[in-house]
Amino acid sequence: MSAVDATTALTLLAPLAGWSTPLEEVPDEVFATRMLGDGVAIDPTAGTLYAPCDGELVAVAPSHHAVTLRAAGGCEILLHIGIDTVGLKGEGFQVHAAQGARVRAGDALLSFDLDLLARRAKSLLTPVIIAADRGFRIERRTLSQSVAVGDFLMSVTPAVGASRDAATAPLAAPAGASGMLARRLPVALVHGIHARPAALLAAAVRNAAADVRVAAHGKEVNARSTVALMALGVRHGEEVEIRASGPDAARAIEALAAVLGTPGEAAPAQRAARTAPGAAAPASAASLAPDPRPADGTLPGVIASRGLAVGPAVQLRRPEVAVLERGEDAASEQAALERARGAVRSRLERASRAPAEAGAEAAREIAAAHLELLDDPELLAGARALVSAGKSAGFAWRTTLQAAADALRQLSDARQRERADDLQDLETQVLLALHGAAPAAQQLPPQAILIARELLPSQLVALDGESLGGLALAAGGATSHVAIIAAARGLPALVALGPEVLSVADGTALVLDAERGALELAPSPARLVAARAEVAAIRAHRTEAQAAAQRECRTADGTRIEVFANVGSVAEARAAVANGAEGCGLLRTEFLFLDRQTAPSEAEQMSAYQAIADVLAPRPLTIRTLDAGGDKPIAYLPLPAEDNPALGLRGVRTGLAYPELLRSQLRAVLAVRPRERCRVLLPMITDVAELEAVRGLLERLRGELGGGAPQLGVMIETPASALIAAQLAPLADFFSIGTNDLTQYTLAMDRGNPQLAPRLDAVHPAVLRLIAQTTEAARAHGRFVGVCGGLASDPAAAALLVGLGVHELSAVPAVIPQLKERLGAVTLTACRELAARSLRCDSAAAVRELLAEAAPTALENAR
Repeated sequence: MSAVDATTALTLLAPLAGWSTPLEEVPDEVFATRMLGDGVAIDPTAGTLYAPCDGELVAVAPSHHAVTLRAAGGCEILLHIGIDTVGLKGEGFQVHAAQGARVRAGDALLSFDLDLLARRAKSLLTPVIIAADRGFRIERRTLSQSVAVGDFLMSVTPAVGASRDAATAPLAAPAGASGMLARRLPVALVHGIHARPAALLAAAVRNAAADVRVAAHGKEVNARSTVALMALGVRHGEEVEIRASGPDAARAIEALAAVLGTPGEAAPAQRAARTAPGAAAPASAASLAPDPRPADGTLPGVIASRGLAVGPAVQLRRPEVAVLERGEDAASEQAALERARGAVRSRLERASRAPAEAGAEAAREIAAAHLELLDDPELLAGARALVSAGKSAGFAWRTTLQAAADALRQLSDARQRERADDLQDLETQVLLALHGAAPAAQQLPPQAILIARELLPSQLVALDGESLGGLALAAGGATSHVAIIAAARGLPALVALGPEVLSVADGTALVLDAERGALELAPSPARLVAARAEVAAIRAHRTEAQAAAQRECRTADGTRIEVFANVGSVAEARAAVANGAEGCGLLRTEFLFLDRQTAPSEAEQMSAYQAIADVLAPRPLTIRTLDAGGDKPIAYLPLPAEDNPALGLRGVRTGLAYPELLRSQLRAVLAVRPRERCRVLLPMITDVAELEAVRGLLERLRGELGGGAPQLGVMIETPASALIAAQLAPLADFFSIGTNDLTQYTLAMDRGNPQLAPRLDAVHPAVLRLIAQTTEAARAHGRFVGVCGGLASDPAAAALLVGLGVHELSAVPAVIPQLKERLGAVTLTACRELAARSLRCDSAAAVRELLAEAAPTALENAR
């Protein structure tokens, strides 16, 4: 698509595999309130982010947790992996496309460690945002369902009358751009120019109309050659010179400078990492080193992927492909090489588009990297030169790739040396294709421990994952691509075991202990029994952790805390139940009223509410009445234009202003069966008269329809409602605190102002004191209190809210297991002590520090 006009829609494909969900589910004000723009969030099930459309990657966050893509016509799409992931400072992220690169839909942009983020990030929910200031709007979107990479996600069109700014205009060639430009600069990449930064550098200039070279250590290489860039052996802090000529010379230099000037990976941690109980400790040089004094009958190795495996030994040897040195005529040999490369390319492209599953993302990443190497200009030039000199296609390809691999093996950086494996892998794949063969998969017995000198990534990908128990390699490194795939699959792996492992006979019983770095050869029957029991215990623990979320939530001392979910559809209700929700604490009914020209009928509403109630059965369902107006305009209501919609006709005020709308909704709620499982929640209550008016209407309707009355609750989301909670409590059956608006109104900070977003934190002591006042009033009148705002979806704040007197948390479905785990590890006394200390703090930052410090202590106390 070369342009986007008022009649042309830009289609965005799902950049992640996972569950699509509304932005309101994101536990972050900036995204949930669309401060940055409209869009969709995805709860990922795999760890690679792909381009949702063709475009230019105009921004890559220094911490690699977010990228911005500019599509045709100037539409900008922000893709932000998880929430609060900037604090990881790049740990667990890998970027695959450089800032300034032109990417195609489906191109891999970055990968991330899904397990690490699940342990350490606030949330995995990943917003896909259409920038608010670019003049585009969303026509259609996929919500509340499972999506695979490449599925339809959104359709975007220019807003009528929207203007374009200069940012969307093509760059003009700088004066004198046809001459040679040069720039020297230090390399800020923490690990120097190794595989990933080299790929980023090559991608940054792939489409530039310029000849671009990088010089260092007395060598000058083509900036489009990943292999040549790696072979420079440039380390962190060393200086390189970029030389470019052509119309895009200046732009190419800036693109390379942007990559070289941004750390490619997180710097080593300067403080001890806090590891969740039961989680594997982060790997380090020391932790990966084998025990220097292994027990008899074991071989020491380097841990490439942690875990424990028990199974029979299976030796794997690489295929030996013979080649003739002399070729036929050059044209025939060249054609044969191109056919072989084409066959390998087709296989790699299929692998790069394979369905997402456990461990598949890393394999797809490797396939994409091999595709880059397959078309590396320096490799092709070398092979073609040898063919022209009379060599066979196989000999030319092997000689060229072995020379490149040997150059990498001479480097001092272990990461760069290990990239030689990728070249050897690609060498074998093309040579097999020249012989009309493909890499063959080996049949394995159950739980096989695979032994090899080294293992090619393509060989590992081709193996039966169901039968493979672990890897034991004589050589290799802990940061190789094989190690990456093994870790992604949860496959225990040891490398650098030495040549002795190659003499182990097939079928020998082994215990591969990738926690302490040892391969146990022919262990005793008692050891085998114990090891198998340990493996079974590990698997049982995983199963138990998954099932734990289905149990009711109690603190470590038995205090019952209900963990509910916020939902907005039948699909979200299903997701909530699957994640262990004990009910729905907030059904957003706006999904029935917005984006239409007429109000939904009473029958349509009742059908929608009943369908969600049926999915949740026998759990309770809390239905919030229409929260329209303000930032949620309704086309069929003549709502007045307002200078400050947040302070205007919204929430229950809209219902009282249009009583037929409210009457229809309440009648639909009363029709849901069984009625006793339904609760009604009123938004934006600010005085007693509003509550009295709605209760009176509800009682009249109940009299007309017969039957019992549902519980009627009040949302505490303004300072006014918190301050008069003692007056509201006798008339309300329960309170539910909306921390998003309560924070906005308490701090006098507009939720739509991005400059204030970092300061808009619901743990501000002023907000916490209003929450405490609300719970005190509720306790005095025997009412329960829930929290349905964004703070309820913050696991770090769960104990604090319970300590303040909250009985129910209603959160986004994805974080429910984390909330239950957190609360199950603390006592009510510890929660109350934490709340008391938080109320004495003088800032939100101080409270956050207290929460970070208290969490490990609370967990230890619980144990």
